[in-house]
Amino acid sequence: MRPGPRNLITDVPGILVGNATDQQIKTGATVLSGKTPFTASVSVMGGAPGTRETDLLAPDKSVAQVDALVLSGGSAYGLDACSGVSDALRAKGRGFRVGDAIIPLVPGAIIFDLMSGGDKDWNEIPYRALGQTAYQALTGDFALGSVGAGTGAMTANVKGGLGSASLELPGGIMVGAMVAANPMGSVTTPDDKHFWAAPYEIDGEFGGMGVDPSTGLGRDTTSRKSAAMHERANTTIAIVATNATLTKADCQRVAMMAHDGIGRACVPAHSPMDGDLVFAASTSEIEIEPRQLMLVGHAAALCLTRAIARGVFHATTHADDLLPTWKSLNG
Repeated sequence: MRPGPRNLITDVPGILVGNATDQQIKTGATVLSGKTPFTASVSVMGGAPGTRETDLLAPDKSVAQVDALVLSGGSAYGLDACSGVSDALRAKGRGFRVGDAIIPLVPGAIIFDLMSGGDKDWNEIPYRALGQTAYQALTGDFALGSVGAGTGAMTANVKGGLGSASLELPGGIMVGAMVAANPMGSVTTPDDKHFWAAPYEIDGEFGGMGVDPSTGLGRDTTSRKSAAMHERANTTIAIVATNATLTKADCQRVAMMAHDGIGRACVPAHSPMDGDLVFAASTSEIEIEPRQLMLVGHAAALCLTRAIARGVFHATTHADDLLPTWKSLNG
């Protein structure tokens, strides 16, 4: 397995991503879509999720495909980003048709970034407009770090961010991940230098610092975020995608396997105060054998581990930040 040409989820053919960022408010939204609908499911393992339309992604529900997936800041307000994406899709005639009605299907999930700094005293909830802007920005190349849904993200001790990574498997199968990393836990060991994800890094993609040589790690749960906010409001939300042909049940299994990527990159993970969630999407381009599903799920977990670290690595400093960036601490 090697990363695709962009090392982004958009290495999966047919997948596009758009970001909308507002640094004044310090929040944003990220949309994943394509030229045609795609099969999708979801796995939620955090204790405090914020979601829209996730019930329809269960394998026993009748809806087979969706038009877009949304990751957003804003806590419950951010779910309105899905409405902006629905507006944009409907304007293009995209959606599930019932008679003359067009109903875009847009599941989404949010992170809590309402205490991340920036001017949150808005007169009008901004997320519908951010969602529409993100959809209109769909592209194959997109920025990482303090952009889109990762704009106001924070980990325990450094700024979080929007991350992505990909892997190409034998037979032309491509797997990618995209994540808004805002966990309760840390993404680095207590020295603020070494990523927990370091054993899975490829070609220095998040700094090449290697593995922390210390032992007995994982016992220190010091959190600058908790000290700054006096609360622990968190969530790591992600999308994994592939061009392998998957059923909804297959997508759900891949999403479940991909959660291992969160556990490898964030310590602790899947807590009662996290809303950890993974969507899985299939563009159904390449038929696979049942035994290959394991490899797709494994690759999704590897991509998600790396994507979390890449999002933090690429975070940038902005006014009113509550936490330092990884780069500011490590030169």
